[in-house]
Amino acid sequence: MEDFLKIISLDFNREALDDDIVTLFWEKDFQNIQYIVDETVLADEDDYENSAVASIKEKEPDQDTLLKAYEDASKEGDNEVKDVSIVPLSDKDLQLLVKELERDAEDKSGKLSDILFEMFYLQQSSEDYEDLVGFFINTIEYSISRGDIQQVTSILARMKKISVEKTEDEERKKYAKKILLLIGSESIINLLGEILDAGQETEEKNFEEFVKYLDKNAIVPFMKILGELKSIHARKVVIDALILLGTKDIATLSKGLNDTRWYVVRNIIYILRKIGDKRAVDYLLKTVRHGDIRVKKEVIRALGELGGAGVLQTLRDCLDDPEIQVRSAALKALGSIRSEAAKRIIMNKISDKYFKDRDFEEKKEYFEVLAQWKDVEVYNSAVGMIKKKTFFGRTKNYENRACAAYCLGLIGNKDAITVLNKYKNDNNKLLREFVYTAIKRIEYGQ
Repeated sequence: MEDFLKIISLDFNREALDDDIVTLFWEKDFQNIQYIVDETVLADEDDYENSAVASIKEKEPDQDTLLKAYEDASKEGDNEVKDVSIVPLSDKDLQLLVKELERDAEDKSGKLSDILFEMFYLQQSSEDYEDLVGFFINTIEYSISRGDIQQVTSILARMKKISVEKTEDEERKKYAKKILLLIGSESIINLLGEILDAGQETEEKNFEEFVKYLDKNAIVPFMKILGELKSIHARKVVIDALILLGTKDIATLSKGLNDTRWYVVRNIIYILRKIGDKRAVDYLLKTVRHGDIRVKKEVIRALGELGGAGVLQTLRDCLDDPEIQVRSAALKALGSIRSEAAKRIIMNKISDKYFKDRDFEEKKEYFEVLAQWKDVEVYNSAVGMIKKKTFFGRTKNYENRACAAYCLGLIGNKDAITVLNKYKNDNNKLLREFVYTAIKRIEYGQ
């Protein structure tokens, strides 16, 4: 019975199927189903339909005959039911039925969308268009719930083509644009977040293609679910989506910096940094004073990569922050900017009388960043510092001299070897070690 129903429910497109329904029946070799092939249909006789209908009407039984046939069939059915033993379905049977239903549902959304598009081209009234918009959105939601993003992008691609085609009907273009706008609604983005958080697999390529059809109205819903998602993978997918969408509206995206959750703020800063639009600097500068150190580090890094007005002064202030991690981030950010003004800030800090009191590792990091410029001024400054001797505070001064040797090694100027050789046998162990390492680095390019 199942095979029989599948055959008669097929859409017999002559171009799509090699065999007709008669051949399919013959192949199945049904034992308890009989059928008659009307050769006149196969011969495609002229006006066959009208003659066939007339022939059936001639043989049409009267009402009493039909009633009697129905009563006889009912009596036979009652007798048969008494003798039938009903076997309950097992768990295995139920599982097989579920799988069969799922398999039967495959590819139907594609056919449905084709039908909807056919209707979309036939509509003339705004009421009908509005109804179809709802049908399309329902289809999109259904496909998303099943993780079929490819089907969604297929629909959106066709809608996009309609919306931009010059020869298209203006009314149809208007409703196509409406559908493209509605896919960025909170309900659809929330549904998308649910399937991502549930671990439902979606190809990144298909998801990225889907995001390309979204408008800037999807930014706020995406930012909302960003703070609610539990899965790391889901958050990464949403972050990537916001990187693509954020370029359309930096101001709206920057509103996420006001979120009360530190991790949301840090993610928004990361997104703005990846977008690389300097318009974001004004918004980021207000976040430097955030109470969470993880946020401050991320925003300082972003400022270093973006640059722009007001950034240098902010980074200079951060070099005196109580937290070593913030100071270190600000120093690296100045190195990323690599301007003359940034170099001057670092050199002025090194020349400051309080610089010697900083931790040795922090001082070493200053010279490491400074060595990135590799110019004459930096080289002469390092040479001058390695030669500098003091009577008081000699331990701290030796640390500065060792850092200067480290800087010369990073610069790689071979002229420095003559200077360094004078101190390779110095009494101070720290200075000797750094001088030796610097010479080897310059000689062998290590």
